[in-house]
Amino acid sequence: MSYHWEEERLGKAYDARLMRRLLTYVKPYKGLFAAAITLSLLVTATELSLPYLTKVAIDAYIEAVPAIPLVQALGGLAMVAAAYGTVLLLRLVLAYGQTYLLQYTGQKVMFDMRTQIFRHLMRLPVRFFDQNPVGRLVTRATNDVAAINEMFSAVLVNTFRDVFLIVGIFAVMFRLNARLALIILALMPLLFYITFEFRKRARDAYRDVRRKLAKLNAYLAESISGMRIIQLFVRERRSFEEFQRINTEEYQAHMRQITIFAVFQPLIYLVSALATALILWRGGSGVLAGVFTFGSLVAFLQYVEMLFQPIRDLAEKYNILQGAMASSERIFLLLDEPEERYEGRTLPQVEGKIEFRDVWFSYRPDPREEDWILKGVSFTVEPGERVAIVGPTGSGKTTIISLLLRLYEIQRGAILLDGVDLRELDLQFLRSQIAVVLQDVFLFSGDVLGNIRLHADHISREKAIEAARYVQADAFIRELPQGYETEVKERGATLSVGQRQLLAFARAVAFDPKILILDEATANIDSRTESLIQQSIDRLLSGRTAIVIAHRLSTIRHCDKILVLHKGRLVEQGTHEELLARRGLYHALYTLQFGETGRSTLHRIASVESE
Repeated sequence: MSYHWEEERLGKAYDARLMRRLLTYVKPYKGLFAAAITLSLLVTATELSLPYLTKVAIDAYIEAVPAIPLVQALGGLAMVAAAYGTVLLLRLVLAYGQTYLLQYTGQKVMFDMRTQIFRHLMRLPVRFFDQNPVGRLVTRATNDVAAINEMFSAVLVNTFRDVFLIVGIFAVMFRLNARLALIILALMPLLFYITFEFRKRARDAYRDVRRKLAKLNAYLAESISGMRIIQLFVRERRSFEEFQRINTEEYQAHMRQITIFAVFQPLIYLVSALATALILWRGGSGVLAGVFTFGSLVAFLQYVEMLFQPIRDLAEKYNILQGAMASSERIFLLLDEPEERYEGRTLPQVEGKIEFRDVWFSYRPDPREEDWILKGVSFTVEPGERVAIVGPTGSGKTTIISLLLRLYEIQRGAILLDGVDLRELDLQFLRSQIAVVLQDVFLFSGDVLGNIRLHADHISREKAIEAARYVQADAFIRELPQGYETEVKERGATLSVGQRQLLAFARAVAFDPKILILDEATANIDSRTESLIQQSIDRLLSGRTAIVIAHRLSTIRHCDKILVLHKGRLVEQGTHEELLARRGLYHALYTLQFGETGRSTLHRIASVESE
């Protein structure tokens, strides 16, 4: 199943399959949920009693004067008023309990659902994040979960309440006067027709709004992310015109939806007014004829008003339900994505021997010939050996690192650590043996010390500071306003690129890996800083298996072995001197950096390959 999900796609307004799955989140709190429903029904019962008390007050006491003494009438009215106030107070207490239980249950469901989503995201393969924008995934854990909570709290329980209320109203109305109740019942087909038409049109309008809103959000995100390019190429006016066009479409879609809602509500009020007019006509005639009491007429009118209230609320509830169904389907598509397989073997001791055996890999699940990134790559890195990987851009250097960390699974061949296939190893164990220092360093919000330790319990403050000293990062850290407690802004925006890379080196030292990978790790460090940490890198690599990816070939001259990749194939390997003596691709790359003689060699290699 593919997670790719268009925001405008909608399923059914009510999907029993999705609802059954949603109710599994309520199951741990079914007692609280049942209590909320019970309280909701009790609240409805108190509401049903209020018009009847009004009828009693009018018929038994107000209309009874002068047939009964005034003092007796006033006393009776006082009793009814006291009962009315008691019922209102009881309703207040019951409504408070129902609202609290319902919101508490909803918040617990949201908490559990967001916890499950984030736990699941932590175990998804990198390939999944390559294909899905971050903003979309954040929306799953925030807006979509909130939409489901709104359905639980505003629709699900209230649906029970509304059904009970409508049944109760008709039961009381038939008890008061069957003929008047039949008049109201005769209006129900008209209400059903209006509701059906509204539902059909509201669904189309809702779909159109979601489509236009998704388009607007996508354009905004793209434009803000690429604002530098827009300004550099003076495309502000063209971008604004496109935004105006998309924004106008979204505005018009919203207005169509508002129009539908604006027509539905007055139509329901019109039917309600028609019902009231019929009751006043037929009921008033009954009062004048003496076959119907004035109190019953007043109560009847109040029940009619109560009857139409849930119908008037239907538009909002339908919108909430439709949004929740769409949100739940998106969430379940995410949760159904297969996780990485973590379970496997652990090794009692890691020596650090790495072996690639005829490895083929493509980022496409069903690759064609031109889709292969690595093609039959085989090499061995002995324990403690320092190996560099070089090659033109797109030759597969970084892919090798990703496969070693099992961020992606290979299609053919095998990758071994100390003679054991990586696919047999426990994933957390494997990655705990490897530290990676990337060219683009990611820093988390928090302080400097936290970014070195990454909140690992086994790394003490002293060990983290010692690691910073080891890579020459301690000096600049102590110059920061609060030293190691200095707050790091999002993605380390307050630090220079070189400082962020020094922190990445300190992080790698603190975790003390058996295998160290440097992926263009000194590319963004100036020459002075690089010279400061070069000796630290030598100490850092001592006794560890190391793989170094570098475009600056001067930094890998002293590696034990250099692997040269070209178009996904391993074309050369050897020491710096051996490869220069062969006058092949490595010689071309090296001389290209230090002179023009490499250009002719590169042209010669390209012409041979084309033949």
